[in-house]
Amino acid sequence: GLAAMAVEQEHGEPDLRFARLTVDLFRNSPLLPVTVETALVRDGRRIRVADVTIRTDQGVIGRASAVLLRKGEQPDGELNDTPAWDEPPPSEPPVTGGAWEPPFELWRLTDWNQPGPNRVWLRETHPLVDDEPLTPFTRVALAADFASPLSNADTGGLHFINADYTLTLGRVPEGELIGVEATGHLSHGGVATGQCTLHDAAGPIGFCLVTAVANPATFRSR
Repeated sequence: GLAAMAVEQEHGEPDLRFARLTVDLFRNSPLLPVTVETALVRDGRRIRVADVTIRTDQGVIGRASAVLLRKGEQPDGELNDTPAWDEPPPSEPPVTGGAWEPPFELWRLTDWNQPGPNRVWLRETHPLVDDEPLTPFTRVALAADFASPLSNADTGGLHFINADYTLTLGRVPEGELIGVEATGHLSHGGVATGQCTLHDAAGPIGFCLVTAVANPATFRSR
């Protein structure tokens, strides 16, 4: 979220669309002030690329890169678009309580104790920095972090720790609700990759690809 906010504030333009955000997560942030630095890597007629470094006094805790593409004319041909999912926006309050209380509003649409693709609606309810409103790009960047637990959880829980994620967008979300649908998982030897499709109330908006490594402490203690 901090990487998305910084690169949008420093390098965003109304005619440029955020097409990709890749975030590398090196370690958890200690309870220290966080500094976010951006650097413009490429600025062409149709593409802009920026890097982001996130650090504390103890060193770098993460980095990101963003690709912005200039909007243009949409081709007339028929494309093989990803279909909209069949989940309407939630009409009931989110479920609260349980072993884990998420720091955002969460609606579970599938039973996580059963095999098969997981689906959720979620909505961020807290400001990221002071009282600054969340932009659509920052909102979906925050939601994309949930792609790893959603795609890498099994019927016994979550036993993988995400190392990164890559968010790609056809458009930014409309409204505050973000739908996340796990559409793939592969793992072997404790290394995993997962993928999710992201939606808003109007339809699909993009994809998120994650990599993760097994955390033996979570399943050896069972």
